[in-house]
Amino acid sequence: MTLAPWLLALSVAARLAWTYLVPAGANFVDLHVYVEGAATIGTGRPLYDFVYADQTPDFPLPFTYPPFAAVVFEPLHLVPFGVLAFIWQISVIVALYGVVWLSLRLIDRADHRLAMLWTAVGIWTEPLRSTFDYGQVNVILVLAVLGAVYSSRWWLSGLLVGLAAGVKLTPAVSGLYFVGARRWGAALFSAVVFFGTVGVSLLVLGGQASYYFTDLLGDADRVGPIGTSFNQSWRGGISRILGHDAEYGPAVVVGVVVTAVLAVLAWRAIGGAQDRLGAILIVQLFGLLLSPISWTHHWVWLLPLILWLLYGALRDQPGARWLGWGWLVLILVGVPWLLSFAQPSIWEISRPWYLAWAGLIYIVATLVTLTWIAVTGRRSR
Repeated sequence: MTLAPWLLALSVAARLAWTYLVPAGANFVDLHVYVEGAATIGTGRPLYDFVYADQTPDFPLPFTYPPFAAVVFEPLHLVPFGVLAFIWQISVIVALYGVVWLSLRLIDRADHRLAMLWTAVGIWTEPLRSTFDYGQVNVILVLAVLGAVYSSRWWLSGLLVGLAAGVKLTPAVSGLYFVGARRWGAALFSAVVFFGTVGVSLLVLGGQASYYFTDLLGDADRVGPIGTSFNQSWRGGISRILGHDAEYGPAVVVGVVVTAVLAVLAWRAIGGAQDRLGAILIVQLFGLLLSPISWTHHWVWLLPLILWLLYGALRDQPGARWLGWGWLVLILVGVPWLLSFAQPSIWEISRPWYLAWAGLIYIVATLVTLTWIAVTGRRSR
């Protein structure tokens, strides 16, 4: 623990060295999409016709986020991209420290050195590695949601979740936490703020905003290849087994229903929002499996989950340490990343059965975790 500040400094230095000294250490393709896509505002070019293909000729990347994200990102094109990429990386590291710190605060284990230690480790987990490589925004959104859970002010909690959902739709599932916790003011205000972001988008972008919410919303194929091992949602996992896009067919629906039942049982087992970190983690794990696409960089929530398992209310229960350290090994190794080397193409869904079933790794581990919480939490109480 006394070495934690030095370990964090070493970890940050190593990450930056990897970015700038290793060939192809980071391509920042998503950050390019954020900046160059948003820069179309005011030029007359349609936002949702934009694609970035300089580094991804086999998969030209469109702007897939809600139109409010373009409004937020628009000023970024005024900063030289090299400077922006460096600032972005430092911002992600600071946000990661905030995620760890708030997670520890929520389980009454707030300790700056402990937070530094886990931040140093978290930088090298698969969700963070891909976040740095692509220049992703997910860590900042996770911090906003944890801030909403931590705050007792209904307006601040609603504002944070509403804005996060306006930038990227996935944080909207956090509204289930407010409903389950009976924080009606926060739930209602988060919806008001989200629809406010839609209104701002309509004012700024007009027809492009309407086009997103009427034609593009729900078009998972536009977001990326459903069947790649990096997609750790029910739809991705079932699609790899079937050899084609399962969409929300019977098998995927059954998986989602099973996850929902386990999530409800786990919520009740820990006493709901009495355990704030445990409760929001249950909601987010459900959301990750429900979503049509849950890239590995969406799974930043696994780091707070590990902290909850190792230091939370159930830390002394049998299996807690096995699950906590097991998850850490999975995301340090990056099993979906390893599996990606065996797939012939990101677009080819069909693959040998053993690779298809291995691609369920995060899904199965999530079901095991929710089941353990449901059983152990109830017995502990």
